[in-house]
Amino acid sequence: MIHQGIVPLIKGKGETTVDISQIKELYVNQVKEIAEFFGFETRNKYQIKSSSGEDLLFAAEVSKGFIETLKRLFLGHWRTFEIRFYKPDKQIYLTALHPFRWIFRSFEIYDHNNSKIGSLEQRFAIFSKKFDVLDKNGKIILNVSSPIFKVWTFPFFHNGVEQARIEKKWSGLLKEAFTDADNFRIEFIRPDLEEDVKKILLASGIFIDLLYFEKKAGSN
Repeated sequence: MIHQGIVPLIKGKGETTVDISQIKELYVNQVKEIAEFFGFETRNKYQIKSSSGEDLLFAAEVSKGFIETLKRLFLGHWRTFEIRFYKPDKQIYLTALHPFRWIFRSFEIYDHNNSKIGSLEQRFAIFSKKFDVLDKNGKIILNVSSPIFKVWTFPFFHNGVEQARIEKKWSGLLKEAFTDADNFRIEFIRPDLEEDVKKILLASGIFIDLLYFEKKAGSN
């Protein structure tokens, strides 16, 4: 039996398998570099851990040279970019593509074999933070509608019943004061969520960070 909250790292023939199908929660921790202490925005990087603190995955924005660095510095997230999730053996686990949009941001999620498993779509809202989770066929399977006064809480619903929840966690006084690094807890409330849905929810943690907590180009 697999203990709930522990993700097994199964090593086969030169490849590590990360199984999130039976876990209850994940932690997404943003990684900051020394350059960001001085206001220079480097590419987005995240560590994904189990509830016991085990390193499971690493996610990073794909770096494409000096031109992309300039775009990141001056355009922030108003640009097309790609974030890849890597297993401990450095094999790709997931890919998330952020297409350029003026409004209503989007995240397209692809499995390791480059097959689309779903997407995240921001929706119009005035007094809430709202977006939908879509499956590979474009069907809405979950939705998020979080009141603006619940700044750090993002519940995921299906037919009015909460299925999962993502919460921004307090990073500590020094970290909060000197960096904009963010930490998130992903809780799978419904125990029998499909593995692909859990993968999309994992990508949702980064989508939420980029959408609601990251500094935008030109901001202080």
